[in-house]
Amino acid sequence: MPEIDILSFGETMAMFVADQNGDLANVDHFHKRIAGADSNVAIGLSRLGFNVAWLSRVGDDSLGRFVIDTLKKEGIDCSNVAIDAEHPTGFQLKSRTDDGDDPMVEYFRRGSAASHLSPQSIIPELLKARHLHATGIPPALSETARQMSFELMTRMREAGRSVSFDPNLRPGLWASTQQMISEINRLAALADWVLPGLSEGRLLTGFEDPADIAAFYLDQGAEAVAIKLGPHGAYYRTHLDEGFVAGVPVETVVDTVGAGDGFAVGMISALLENHSFADAVKRANWIGSRAVQSRGDMEGLPTRPEMSVEFETAIAGKPAPTVALCRT
Repeated sequence: MPEIDILSFGETMAMFVADQNGDLANVDHFHKRIAGADSNVAIGLSRLGFNVAWLSRVGDDSLGRFVIDTLKKEGIDCSNVAIDAEHPTGFQLKSRTDDGDDPMVEYFRRGSAASHLSPQSIIPELLKARHLHATGIPPALSETARQMSFELMTRMREAGRSVSFDPNLRPGLWASTQQMISEINRLAALADWVLPGLSEGRLLTGFEDPADIAAFYLDQGAEAVAIKLGPHGAYYRTHLDEGFVAGVPVETVVDTVGAGDGFAVGMISALLENHSFADAVKRANWIGSRAVQSRGDMEGLPTRPEMSVEFETAIAGKPAPTVALCRT
């Protein structure tokens, strides 16, 4: 196995996207894609030239084959994706919107193959990866998948590997909001870089101000925190530095799904290339802004040549646009 830069894990589903606007009940035609926050990040990092391994389970069915084939075409190592003969590949239906509103999504994932991930799914060879990216979705799928998340993050942290964590809250998958908050914060305490959205951070910590949210996770053991502020950009804080980085203006928002995954791609790629945290946030904001201008969860994620032309020449040569910190 070639050296692994990044290990990502979770559930990738088949996704049927409506070809017309309106209630999903009235849509006659869909086109097939894949969906999954964890695999969106894996795809984005692969497009930037990183060697990415994917750990998951899919059903022994046509949708499972479609998921694996699609990820392989993106250059992702799927050799450790288990084929489950007893449980199906999950899928979802996604509405079409043309006004920038969040699309409606209906999930069909209960009892899916990925929900049967467990600590026994961990392949020791994968723990040699330089970096682990984790989200709050796998631990919401089942108790065994939650155990696997804790095991992976703990072992990678103990091995001295860097770990990033995006809460990616899915309240409907948890038994209660309190359980979600408790378990997600326990996982965040195992990460080096924590990447919540502002509303997520407020719910998880009980604090309103981005600086206080970030301080909460720094006190839990994180090295750095970046809080997504939507079109306003992001706030970041480390033990040595903090600030706001302005968002990248876009002419038209087409599809907001996947913007946070694009942000994670920017953060992880830049930090693994030893950029400063402020410059990593700048790249993250740009990739997130690019994602919302494309229809689809990961279609807007750039390749390395595209980033070199569009980002590095247009933005990276300028100082990171920061705004003086103002606490409320």
